[in-house]
Amino acid sequence: MKKRTATLLILLLCASPLAAHAPTSDSSTPARSSHSNARALPGHEIAQTISLITGVAISPLLGVGAVGAWEYYHAGTAEERARLHWYANPWFWGPALLLVAICFIKDTAGTALPTALKKPFDIADAVENKISGLVATGAFVPLAASIFETPPADGAWLSSMGFAAIDASWTYNIVAIPLAMVAFVLVFLASNAINVLILLSPFTTVDLALKTLRTAVLGSVVATAWINPWVGAVWALILIVAAYFISGWSFRLSHTGLVFIWDFLTLRQRRFRPQAGGARLFLSRKIEKVPARTYGTLSRDAEGRLAFTYRPWLILPERTITLPAGQYEAGRGLFYSEILRVDGNETRTVILLPPRYLGHEEELVKLYGLSGTRDVGFRAAWSWFRNTVKGRATAAPA
Repeated sequence: MKKRTATLLILLLCASPLAAHAPTSDSSTPARSSHSNARALPGHEIAQTISLITGVAISPLLGVGAVGAWEYYHAGTAEERARLHWYANPWFWGPALLLVAICFIKDTAGTALPTALKKPFDIADAVENKISGLVATGAFVPLAASIFETPPADGAWLSSMGFAAIDASWTYNIVAIPLAMVAFVLVFLASNAINVLILLSPFTTVDLALKTLRTAVLGSVVATAWINPWVGAVWALILIVAAYFISGWSFRLSHTGLVFIWDFLTLRQRRFRPQAGGARLFLSRKIEKVPARTYGTLSRDAEGRLAFTYRPWLILPERTITLPAGQYEAGRGLFYSEILRVDGNETRTVILLPPRYLGHEEELVKLYGLSGTRDVGFRAAWSWFRNTVKGRATAAPA
């Protein structure tokens, strides 16, 4: 716990080298001009901003709150503070950092809580992360990217290329802001996928490992930017490229988390009724090159086989695959249910059902001609324990 507390404090303190180059509402403020004068190499602010955007994408609320607090405390006068952007207002960054601290306490103490008690807090954390990420994408990243908008006061790096007399501020806006937003979304999706894995994980030790990984990556962005802005920018670009290559996986996992959270928060299973051919669900494993977590509908084809229809990236033309032949059953879970393929004593989860299907397993059996239902996950473990205590002969849960 002491190590994690120290890590959080270091992150908050080290936010200053990134925040030092965050945009202010007026380029004439001392905070901005002092760093412009201190800049010895062209593109210094660009390098810092790449690290800034990457770090904020990993933890939006912490990043934006820390940048706002730094700008507020380094503004010299009340007039300068009045010109700061919205995120530098104490009414924003104060509650934001307080909420981050509460989440940190939850993560630290969460390993001692039963999973069933901890999951509601994980859901709240995931909701906060998504909301802060959306806010940062539209309201913070364009302001951060505007640091590219104004070239150095002496025009040294433009004059070296023969463009000293050209005002290219509009070009910076057109190019830099969209690129910054794309980079932010890529890294945010990868970071948000960790939140979804935590939400779906039934083990607190796995949750702790995932959160430690995310904290370590965020710390590496801050540390490299502190040591040298160019090293920080290179490391941030490596993370952005890595996020690009796993963007499909991140998108599918993030969408899974969004659907699960929506069903949990709205208690949708109470007003939901399954319909034949309209069950919307997720593949739990790769089938015929269609990746896991792909969202689609389940139906029976003309030959009576189970078919899965989906749209790549949710918007591309529909495609349909046939599930492997075999005996299928509906699995009743504690937080969500599944559709299993049973092959003798071996069972494989083929479909993940959103929480709206909890309590509707029998209806699915009738609609899709499944072989029956069985308990899975924590529900299966509890049934085994209960029957063992009562002295009934049962097989141990897988």
